Amino acid sequence: MNDFEEKIAEISCDGLRSQTIEILQVNLGLRCNQECSHCHLEASPLRKETMEWSTMELILEAAGIADCKLVDLTGGAPELNPYLRRFIRVLRRQSHRVQVRTNLTVILEPGLEGMPEFFREHEVQLVASMPCYLEENVRAQRGAGVYEKSIEAIKRLNTIGYGRDSSLPLNLVYNPGGAFLPPPQSVLEEDYRRELARRFGIVFTHLLTITNMPLGRFRTELAGKTKIRITFDSFEHRLTPKRSGTDVPSPTRRGLGGYLFDCDFNLALGLPVNHGAPDHIRFFNIGDLQRRRIVTGEHCFGCTAGAGSSCGGALV
Repeated sequence: MNDFEEKIAEISCDGLRSQTIEILQVNLGLRCNQECSHCHLEASPLRKETMEWSTMELILEAAGIADCKLVDLTGGAPELNPYLRRFIRVLRRQSHRVQVRTNLTVILEPGLEGMPEFFREHEVQLVASMPCYLEENVRAQRGAGVYEKSIEAIKRLNTIGYGRDSSLPLNLVYNPGGAFLPPPQSVLEEDYRRELARRFGIVFTHLLTITNMPLGRFRTELAGKTKIRITFDSFEHRLTPKRSGTDVPSPTRRGLGGYLFDCDFNLALGLPVNHGAPDHIRFFNIGDLQRRRIVTGEHCFGCTAGAGSSCGGALV
């Protein structure tokens, strides 16, 4: 039993359990046109892992059975999966709400120029990575030229209605640039709105703040710091829960090659659904999965620290 499990045991001897399945989050592959320093999945242009259509067909069936509120598509850069458009068309035909997590710059890549219009046509919600409104901070985390391309992409999305039309939400995502927790989401959202509007005339729907986990490339970055143990241990100490365990978020579920995970970070760690529930989309069983016991670890403290963190931003 890990430390997080011990905290949960103080509240429930039966562990942390799901109550329902509201979001089906699907990782379409680890290939990405960027190589961000904070990426817990270590996505990059060199990664080859890509979800095949045969797996997507099983997900389409499961999404119908689960009657989930949202199908959330992520990666890597989900736009680089060759079956993305086909997948979205079928999901929308089946009346599922669809959300794509984009890094923005990918929609400027050759061959993807029409992607924003495709998203608009199918009323796809967008969650876009924009780790700061300041160029120097984005450059440090995501590389040279990314800030300028991100601004260009948001302007283009604004032009076709994203962030302006209520049916076309454009939510931006802030990730800390180092070993610290995000500031209060509502305060930072005001800063983003003011600065992006003043500098570029940009608008967006909401800002989401997400805590970096000491996993993948970010863990490697922490380990490379001077006085490694002080740096790494100090950050993990900040992930100690500061809220009541009753506020622990209900994790979403995710598939890549068809395997099922309770959350994105469990995917990074290779910790699939367990405790007797099926761990592959081939064996999807709504009864076993919607009341399953959640697989947790020390990293789960990151989603309960401070104001909390989830794929949907801060929790309180």
